[in-house]
Amino acid sequence: MAIKPPLLLLLLSLIATSASLSSAHNITEMLSAFPDYSLYNSYLTQTKLCDEINTRQTLTVFVLNNAAMSALAKHPLSVVKNVLSLLIVLDYFDNQKLHSITDGSMLSTTLYQTTGDAKGNFGFVNITDLKGGKVGFGSAAPGSPLDSTYTKSVKQVPYNISVMEISAPIIAPGLLSAPAPSVSQVNLTATLEKAGCKIFASLLASSGVLKNYQDAMDKGLTILAPNDEAFKKPEVPDTAGMRVAQLVSLLEYHALPSYSPPGALKAATGPVSTLASGVRKFAFRVATSGDEVTLDTGVDKSRIASTVLDDAPLCILTVDNVLLPEELFPHAPASAPSPVPVSAPAPSPVAEAPSPVAEVPAPAAASPPAPTAAGSEASPSEAPAESADSKGASSGDKARPLCTAAALVFGSFACFLLLLL
Repeated sequence: MAIKPPLLLLLLSLIATSASLSSAHNITEMLSAFPDYSLYNSYLTQTKLCDEINTRQTLTVFVLNNAAMSALAKHPLSVVKNVLSLLIVLDYFDNQKLHSITDGSMLSTTLYQTTGDAKGNFGFVNITDLKGGKVGFGSAAPGSPLDSTYTKSVKQVPYNISVMEISAPIIAPGLLSAPAPSVSQVNLTATLEKAGCKIFASLLASSGVLKNYQDAMDKGLTILAPNDEAFKKPEVPDTAGMRVAQLVSLLEYHALPSYSPPGALKAATGPVSTLASGVRKFAFRVATSGDEVTLDTGVDKSRIASTVLDDAPLCILTVDNVLLPEELFPHAPASAPSPVPVSAPAPSPVAEAPSPVAEVPAPAAASPPAPTAAGSEASPSEAPAESADSKGASSGDKARPLCTAAALVFGSFACFLLLLL
């Protein structure tokens, strides 16, 4: 029996939606099933790398067991973050691919390379097939040894994310020896001025909010600094005419009481609290499009323009608009209305001679309704399923339970439609 086009379109749409929902992953949930990686998992959360992983697709996370991770625990959190970033490869590897590398060796891009902090090719890792079926890992820096080897596969979601264990961390030259000053030693004013945020820095200092920022730095602080051009836009209120309490709230609205780099903001799903949050909400929402992150206050929107400093637990980001909270500005600043052209009244026709009989106007012809545009068909994408090498991995993660449940519902409904057809 032929499948009717509307039902076929609905079926394909359901299958595609189901596949999309089931592809979501949560690295902390995946690793929670393995006690040997509890320390590694904890550092992913502290450094917010877990959020970066969860918002990406097609990547491999090389994990370290607790014994291997303990050697890194003595280093500052910012150093640990850089080391772990080198273990997150922006390509999908499974057991088969690792043992069949073209020409036996390759360089692969890591998350550390995307930060802009890596010198030269220090953000790449060297993956080499060795004798006896072993696979070695090392920094891509010239002359770097292959200090780490592939141990076992942990979990795969083809071809979305792969988790594999290696024997030791991959260390780029100077990564562990780089000085990591305390965040309390960071000169916020000088850093902001150098980043082109002189007006914002001046307001922080003159209002006393700078002290509030400094007090919060050790526990975690993210600053959303508008650049100087943002304060010159016509919709921005004159800060000189604001009451002190209003100005303080506005400036505190531009900081989060937590370490939240762009990857963490991309993962935010609800209202994000700020230093100004309290009895009144003073929160905003986050929208993403690819790597672009937009902050929506309900009054205006602002894009994260650049990262000035990412040194856990302190992060300084620049934004291209001043964030205007609804609590201070309930209505969006009104823009000048567009002039509406006023048409002159049509002159009454002058009749040559009065007519004794009034002419009845003909009724206007009704326009036919516009045709409805036909929807385009979406083709489902499929990928072969693979089983994990590790016995501890379950077939279904607890990650994203709502997404998984929704996928099952859609899948069941699709099967029901097939039976009807």
